[in-house]
Amino acid sequence: MTIRTDPEGSETDALFELADLDGAQVLEIGSGDGRLTRRYVDRAKQVMAIEPFKDAIEKAEREIRRESELITFRHATFEDFASGASDASFDVAILSWSLC
Repeated sequence: MTIRTDPEGSETDALFELADLDGAQVLEIGSGDGRLTRRYVDRAKQVMAIEPFKDAIEKAEREIRRESELITFRHATFEDFASGASDASFDVAILSWSLC
């Protein structure tokens, strides 16, 4: 059985209406396996994608990293990332399904 996630593009359309990602430095918190990342990365200048689940990050690195050098994946919780990123600056932060 094939699972289709947002085949109409409603999630992506809503994201593009809410945030200007063109040329932006993006922090994606809870990037998972890159399901959403791959749909907006071509608009961003750079993406830092963090995810606390190692298997999801490994899958994203395998499947998406080769598609785009604009993405840096990091296996980290937000708390760990924030505590070590005092000089990091982002234009947009995305939390998609991260608070469920």
